[in-house]
Amino acid sequence: MPVPNNVAASMRKGSTVQKGTLPVAKSTKAASKKKDEEEGVDTGDGLDEWSGKALIKPPEQLELTEAELKEETTRILTANNPHAPQNIVRYSFKERSYKPTSVVDQMAVHFVLEGSLLHQDSDEARRLRAKEGLPEETPTVDTGTEPDEEKPETPATPIEDGGEEAGEEDRPDSVASKTDRKEPKVSNQFNFSERASQTLNNPLRERSCQTEPPPRSNFSDTVNQWEIYDAYVEELQQQEKNKEKQKAVASKNDNDKSKKKMVLMETQNDDISKVGKASKIFERMVNQNTFDDIAQDFKYFEDASDEFRDQEGTLLPLWKFQYDKAKRLSVTALCWNKKYQDLFAVGMGSYDFSKQGRGMLVYYSLKNSAFPEFIYPTDSGVLCLDIHQQHSYLVAVGFYDGCVAVYNLKEEGLEPLYKSTAKTGKHTDPVWQVRWQNDDMDNNHNFYSVSSDGRVVSWTLVKNELVFTDIIRLSLNGAVSDGPEGAEQPGIACGTSFDFHKQIDYLFLVGTEEGKIHKCSKTYSSQFLETYDAHSMAVDAVKWNHFHPKVFISCSSDWTVKIWDHAINTPMFTFDLKAAVGDVAWSPYSSTVFAAVTTDGTVHVFDLNINKYEPICHQQVVAKKKIKLTHIEFNPIYPILIVGDDRGYVSSLKLSPNLRKKPKCKKGQEQPKGSEVEIAKMEKLLSLLREPEQSTV
Repeated sequence: MPVPNNVAASMRKGSTVQKGTLPVAKSTKAASKKKDEEEGVDTGDGLDEWSGKALIKPPEQLELTEAELKEETTRILTANNPHAPQNIVRYSFKERSYKPTSVVDQMAVHFVLEGSLLHQDSDEARRLRAKEGLPEETPTVDTGTEPDEEKPETPATPIEDGGEEAGEEDRPDSVASKTDRKEPKVSNQFNFSERASQTLNNPLRERSCQTEPPPRSNFSDTVNQWEIYDAYVEELQQQEKNKEKQKAVASKNDNDKSKKKMVLMETQNDDISKVGKASKIFERMVNQNTFDDIAQDFKYFEDASDEFRDQEGTLLPLWKFQYDKAKRLSVTALCWNKKYQDLFAVGMGSYDFSKQGRGMLVYYSLKNSAFPEFIYPTDSGVLCLDIHQQHSYLVAVGFYDGCVAVYNLKEEGLEPLYKSTAKTGKHTDPVWQVRWQNDDMDNNHNFYSVSSDGRVVSWTLVKNELVFTDIIRLSLNGAVSDGPEGAEQPGIACGTSFDFHKQIDYLFLVGTEEGKIHKCSKTYSSQFLETYDAHSMAVDAVKWNHFHPKVFISCSSDWTVKIWDHAINTPMFTFDLKAAVGDVAWSPYSSTVFAAVTTDGTVHVFDLNINKYEPICHQQVVAKKKIKLTHIEFNPIYPILIVGDDRGYVSSLKLSPNLRKKPKCKKGQEQPKGSEVEIAKMEKLLSLLREPEQSTV
């Protein structure tokens, strides 16, 4: 109820007001004022009344410290009903058993009251008014046409009994005022209109089918403890038999299995494999078009300037192979595939032994230099590898952590088919060389490895595991460290490289970190057959000649490359390349041609039949002098060689005609062919060096 203006003005001035002069809503405030007057408290202005209140603490309030006041207590309120049951089970007719019900109704109803309100314009409200005899109410709108002077003033002291009646008379929506006035047009009420339309309902169709119930049979038996045990033992034996069958199938009949796999692959109608094969061919076509000039050089280009260079030749750069994820790794091994001559394997690792980490085995093809054909990431750095000559899908790999592994390109996945462990006799130091050998008497594949721990080990692939056999243990004084337990063990020599004779199966050479080369036999392992004082530093590579059975070559970080006759303790040829030699390789087409790489980024190609003192090609193949070349390998058929560096790049180089030129024959003589000619070429050179020695005897 509004307060008269004179009363409001008196309140603003702060004058005292007697009890009963204010409305009912202000009674409590007036009572408190009167109490203050009786107690003699000066309330002052209205603003002082609100600002002068003091904070009163209840007597039972706890006294808390600052830490306790700042402590926050987290309470999580959930909508779950704590009294709802959690273990309700219902019978499932599908599974014919009782199943727990996961969905439980969490709603709890505390109070329900049905309402009795009706809309005043509804039919039901009109019927209710007519039944109770109440007058019909019509809504009216206050147009505001009456002047303010005609409104009766509200007295300052309203009468308690008649206050409601006076207010009821003044309301514009009262029954008396409504009957005297005309009902104006409703403009601000909701107008309800009902519209309906009926569409055609699609008829329901039922489709059902009936199947024959599965046959059932009742089975009953008594179970004892020994019957349970026998059943478990029988199942275990059956599992072991299945494992043995799978291992036997994986290791035997590789040729038959490969043929069957090929037939199965041809008969399969797998869209993904078809798309993968087509996309690989398409990728090769795109790369061949992109690098068409390199492909043309590889196929047809011959350096015509060789005719004016006397006997010197050049190397033509061709493709450059790289993989982005192997940029920080060094090329530690190279090997060509003997069956597919365009395919070669690259081992990635690191020769910086303070920064050892991951490695990678990568296969590249000359048909696609942009991306590798196969990628096998490894946990440890790869230091050596060798591809099997007959079964070209098998590759043996040696790692920095002493493990050896065999990868099968036919198998899916990135894990090796075989891998040595500490239980199966793995090396304790880095493995520097691996070489495949002929199958043993049981037709099992086997390969050899040499490591810095002084062991030369034979590894045989039996079923699903590698079986190792120590062939020889290297020592510093020439004797093998196989003495009794109480005897003093001589110092162990660290093996860094080895190679097996091409014709004599049991004969092999081992190069050591001390610079010595030992000639050994597989069957006679009590001591070395011969020891050569070859180099003043570690022997990086030692390789038999492909044609001559007595000649081998060695290189070292002492800047030298030496050619030996294994029957003589002194080298036949010594070449100083004025930089540390990383690798050396014999050519497959001539017994007198070999190539070497040095750490200054230079490739040296020698032909002893033309020049016994100087290389006929001396060419730097890297852009920066800081890049070191690590390995080199000749292609078995094409006149190209590949070199790897310590940045993960592999470069292919084509030999000019002077570097692969065959000796001229006299008129009327037929061109000799075969390995006998190459043996005769090398033998002629060796005889020139042996004659002075024989004359002095």
